[in-house]
Amino acid sequence: MTKLTKPTESISNLQELPKPAQREDYEKCEFVNCTLTDISNLNFIDCSFKNCNLSNCNVNSTKLQGVEFIDCKLLGLNFFRAKDFAFEVYFEKCLLDYASFDSKKLNKSEFKNCKMHEVNFTNADLSKSTLVNCDLFETLFAKTNLSGVDFTNSTNFSIDPEANNLKNARFLTQDLFRLLTRHNLIIE
Repeated sequence: MTKLTKPTESISNLQELPKPAQREDYEKCEFVNCTLTDISNLNFIDCSFKNCNLSNCNVNSTKLQGVEFIDCKLLGLNFFRAKDFAFEVYFEKCLLDYASFDSKKLNKSEFKNCKMHEVNFTNADLSKSTLVNCDLFETLFAKTNLSGVDFTNSTNFSIDPEANNLKNARFLTQDLFRLLTRHNLIIE
């Protein structure tokens, strides 16, 4: 994903976006220090959210194409309600606890330095995604395509290899026990 370098419009300290009848598309916009609770039925193309709070934000039928979230709070956000077509997101230094990407196609997405406790990736496609220095405590991977994902820099994950596609996924030797947790083995 190409990072937004020069936004065409910068929007700061918003509490609410205009209603869709007034504006539906945001292209190359930068949102800074905004707290948003409902962005339903809006289109965000090549936009950046920096230091924003979108916790439990309603994203029903929202288009997120080439959208980056940096230093944002996204607690409990149900990304599975966003539009599937052209869904492309990038996260850096974000708090994503309890978020859901259920059945989302996230291949080649990036998650860097994120706290992701109890995130739901059931039926998601994370193939070739980047997970760098992410805390994945109690994150749910079930029927998830994790092929090509590098877990060598992430922590606290627990993945069942029988319930997920792990082809060419990378793990550190010391983390292999995280792939065996369902078997209740004692590894010393």
